Amino acid sequence: MIHLKSAAEIERIRASCRIAAEAMDLVGGAIAPGVTTARLDRIADDHIRRRGGIASAKGYRGYPGSICVSVNEEVVHGIPGRRRLQAGDILSVDIAVRKDGYHGDMNVSFAVGEVDPEACDLMETTRQGMEAGLEATIAGARLGDVGHRIQRLVEGRGYSVVRDYCGHGIGRAFHEEPQLLHFGEPNQGRRLEPGTVLTVEPMVNAGAPEVRVLDDQWTAVTVDGSLSSQFEHTVAITDDGPDVLSRFDDLAF
Repeated sequence: MIHLKSAAEIERIRASCRIAAEAMDLVGGAIAPGVTTARLDRIADDHIRRRGGIASAKGYRGYPGSICVSVNEEVVHGIPGRRRLQAGDILSVDIAVRKDGYHGDMNVSFAVGEVDPEACDLMETTRQGMEAGLEATIAGARLGDVGHRIQRLVEGRGYSVVRDYCGHGIGRAFHEEPQLLHFGEPNQGRRLEPGTVLTVEPMVNAGAPEVRVLDDQWTAVTVDGSLSSQFEHTVAITDDGPDVLSRFDDLAF
């Protein structure tokens, strides 16, 4: 069952997204060769706590970090640790926050120093795929319309959409219905109703779409070792069009 959110609930989700976006801004400013992923985790967690929130990921189904940091061939759910970033790396940073009982979620892919043109193109294509999906989240559209828009753009650029993970509803629970596949056929799936809040978060691989999970039981990597990128925003469906709750005019994300 999809829980349609009231205007007051949507504002609480937006407030949690605000903290996540602030933390993302701080993390982005700290990214540099030699910085450990654990350092990025501490920066985000400290800010979230100062703002009265809780990192949604911390302890979720046993996850050990406060944020997810996935580097190069890591697709999603990379665990922060001793790994030091190197010039030329790309990394996806996933930050989710709960405050006053509601979660907000976002993800940004960053370049570490100078990266090659192919990596830049992968990240930009992923970002554009997310934006195409967000534009399709209008009342009366179907979930398949959103996934199809993303898939068509990504595959048209020669990349692949990961099939194993999806976007999700969000609110009082970190993960709610509906599930949003980032691929599919138009005019298929549930219709989007005003009050639905969900994440649009395509994971895009430079090579094949297949992934495997490492022995830590969290980190998913591309099977063929190719680079992967992800972008994510939380969006509310309204009668007036998509309301991207994790985007703020005074922040870069």
